[in-house]
Amino acid sequence: MTTAPQTLTTDVAIVGAGPTALFAAFECGMLKLSCVLIDALDSVGGQCAALYPEKPIYDIPAHPAIEGGALIEALEQQIAPFDVPRLLGSRVETLEGQRGAFTLKTARGDVLNAKAVIIAAGAGAFGPNRPPLDGLEAYERTGAVQYYVKKRADFAGKRVVVAGGGDSALDWALSLSEVAAQVYLLHRRDRFRGAPETLSRIEQQIAAGKIEKVVPYQLHALHGTDGVLSTVEVTTLEGTSRHIEADTLLPFYGLSTDLGPIALWGLDTHRNTVPVTPATLESSTPGIFAIGDVATYPGKLKLILQGFSEGAMAAHAIHAIVHPDTALHFEYSTSKGVPG
Repeated sequence: MTTAPQTLTTDVAIVGAGPTALFAAFECGMLKLSCVLIDALDSVGGQCAALYPEKPIYDIPAHPAIEGGALIEALEQQIAPFDVPRLLGSRVETLEGQRGAFTLKTARGDVLNAKAVIIAAGAGAFGPNRPPLDGLEAYERTGAVQYYVKKRADFAGKRVVVAGGGDSALDWALSLSEVAAQVYLLHRRDRFRGAPETLSRIEQQIAAGKIEKVVPYQLHALHGTDGVLSTVEVTTLEGTSRHIEADTLLPFYGLSTDLGPIALWGLDTHRNTVPVTPATLESSTPGIFAIGDVATYPGKLKLILQGFSEGAMAAHAIHAIVHPDTALHFEYSTSKGVPG
């Protein structure tokens, strides 16, 4: 990754470098549109790489299951023939101009001139919702409290408290139950939000003694010395207290998201999303498109596979901006191959 500021000119600026952005770069390449990927993170992959590189994803076509990191590697291989430049490690602060002539500037000082823009920024800037516990920072510094699982092997033989009632908590409780000494699944009520198959597997691991369900309890306090966790104290709403001996706490209470500078670019926005025209994915500003989780329209599904489709549709719509005098004749990839 180059850290010195750069000035680049391209057909399409893609803001974001997660799976949807990577596939959009492939679709641009297939249409012989040059593009540049820009991301505030210092590597490609977005949330897939930063939050759950070892977590299986089950709804990618042709992959019964694929880990987030492996999906990113495959997408990287797919765009390799196009040699797509990247501006990583600095977020886009300003976007000015008009359809056919935009200028984007990053916090580092990079300048990118583009004829069209695709915003594929996922949920925008994201961070974990942290539990309000005294002394939390000391345990975060030692890794006794973590919000993402990057390497499942790090939890081998450990006693792990997984807090939360949604998909992330359930999925990681299942996954870690295969390597941890004990997994405690903590939730404020005895009802979880998950797929029936996931809930069935949870019950199987409970029956096998791999997972202990701790309900209805909430986090109350952490106990230990110098950031080394010894017990997690939990309480019910009635005040009943319990101390769970544990090495690690994993709170999965969702992400706090923020569009950041995107909200200042003059686009219509709605609850940290960018409304778009479904047929083209174009925003309220001509020439600026949005795909993936950041885009919204009636019937929108927040699935990676839908983001892939949106990337293809946006690239085809952009072709008319970059090549206004050239008709685009659709061809299947099996017919035309990958452009050289």
